[in-house]
Amino acid sequence: MRIDLHCHSTASDGTDTPAELVRNAARAGLDVVALTDHDTTRGYAEATAALPEGLTLVTGAELSCRVDGVSMHMLAYLFDPEEPALLAERELVRDDRVPRAKGMIAKLNELGVPVTWEQVGRIAGDGSVGRPHVATALVELGVVATVDDAFTEQWLADGGRAFVEKHETDPFEAIRLVKGAGGVCVFAHPAAAKRGRTVPESRIAEMAEAGLDGLEVDHMDHDADARARLRGLAKELGLLVTGSSDYHGSRKTVSLGQYATDPEVYGEITRRATGAFPVPGTGGI
Repeated sequence: MRIDLHCHSTASDGTDTPAELVRNAARAGLDVVALTDHDTTRGYAEATAALPEGLTLVTGAELSCRVDGVSMHMLAYLFDPEEPALLAERELVRDDRVPRAKGMIAKLNELGVPVTWEQVGRIAGDGSVGRPHVATALVELGVVATVDDAFTEQWLADGGRAFVEKHETDPFEAIRLVKGAGGVCVFAHPAAAKRGRTVPESRIAEMAEAGLDGLEVDHMDHDADARARLRGLAKELGLLVTGSSDYHGSRKTVSLGQYATDPEVYGEITRRATGAFPVPGTGGI
């Protein structure tokens, strides 16, 4: 089985629609794909309706969190998307994205970059607006060559010249909420140092005690040393180890299924979840 548990669509900051994502996942030879848009499950119905035969869809979300001033992301799988407490928190985070994006645009304007809200809104479309959309605007304007080049201290990285904070959930609260909705929690790309400061291992140990299920180890932002270190930490803390592409369509160079999760780990995730179940494809529309 080929299993990719971290993918984004136009419901947040990917470039494939949810329907295109599942079709492309099937073409890539995947057996299981998780739709994990930022702080939303809005793309799930479209993905389910288009799900090709032979491909299983896992509902999920990538939750925006912050602890001790450090931004981090929590992958939540197979939770009840209508559970009121978790839904309210996701909406709170998502609603704060618009004023944050406008704040970044204002800072960029002060730096002499002629980006506009209209341009960023066009790029985001119906998705939850975020830094990758602002970064894409910088690419369009020729300010940077790639989206990744915008995530530096010069521009949009944490603490960068055009960075603006947004509401982010405390990860311990996120774990509590996801568990309360019957879901499973995996810390996304925990050693992605190029994105900014990372969460210390002592804090990850505390999260494990609070119910964290796993660490996303095999990821494009982790080198060999980081993966080895995280595998050791996961073994020490009794955490599951996942691997995922973090696919964003044409917004990133990584391809669907470039990194994958072991079938036994996927099976354990499905056994632990009680809020929702994977959906097998029946041919789509």
